Amino acid sequence: MAQKNIRHYLQFKDLTRDEYDYLLDRSRILKQKFKNYETYHPLHDRTLAMIFEKNSTRTRLSFEAGIHQLGGHAVFMSTRDTQLGRGEPIEDAAQVISRMTDIIMIRTFGQDILRRFADNSRVPVINGLTNENHPCQVLADIFTFYEQRGPIAGKTVAWVGDANNMLYTWIEAAHILGFKVKLSTPAGYALDPAMLDPDARDAYEVFADPREACDGADLVTTDVWTSMGFEQENEVRKKAFANWCVDAGMMARARPEALFMHCLPAHRGEEVSADVIDGPQSVVWDEAENRLHVQKALMEFLLLGRVSH
Repeated sequence: MAQKNIRHYLQFKDLTRDEYDYLLDRSRILKQKFKNYETYHPLHDRTLAMIFEKNSTRTRLSFEAGIHQLGGHAVFMSTRDTQLGRGEPIEDAAQVISRMTDIIMIRTFGQDILRRFADNSRVPVINGLTNENHPCQVLADIFTFYEQRGPIAGKTVAWVGDANNMLYTWIEAAHILGFKVKLSTPAGYALDPAMLDPDARDAYEVFADPREACDGADLVTTDVWTSMGFEQENEVRKKAFANWCVDAGMMARARPEALFMHCLPAHRGEEVSADVIDGPQSVVWDEAENRLHVQKALMEFLLLGRVSH
């Protein structure tokens, strides 16, 4: 089989603003097809390999259902029950898996693992989550904003909480799509500028007080205080993050029409109060569903390029 030009999606900056404009509109079209029970199988007979080193609910379900809705098939692979879990080199696994499938999604720990796999893959590789990046989730969040409020360019996103993979991806997205991130993290859990493109410096602003980060925001978002892989820090983090719970007072400082998002799973009473996540400004269930639709658009784009039907 002749090698063709391969596009991977390992972090948000792998695509251009124009390509995101296309994907957002394509996600809208594919979501409408889904709501209309319209059969659409552009990826008939294509196989998606899903490799999980980290557990998942939304990532597995959205990718597996998504490839099925596009006419393809998904193969679930856990590192616990494959040779990857017994020390097979990442490079060797990539060579083999990419010869038997058409597209691969990986949910793992380090971004370096993902890059090594992609460097040895003959087919597109998608980041389902790493410690450093979570581009599919932020793409779904931006699509949700697009559905609810229109284009995100020129808007302000408030981030309250840990400087984790979601925050770094939000900043990449802000730099590419032309919006601003106002962020607040507790002392000792600050953003590392070295992990960001220096050109993205104008895309974010840091606040010591999380309430000030929410001032005038169009979207307020957060994540769990303890991400996967850091469970041993849970009790220490609970104390450090105590003032970084998104509550009604913080939402009141945002714009009246501001939305609240959370990538889930959530811990009510920790990073967000119940009245916010279950309140009228919350769009977390639309946000969760939209993983399905943006990932369908992404898989279609990586395999077929732009389509017009």
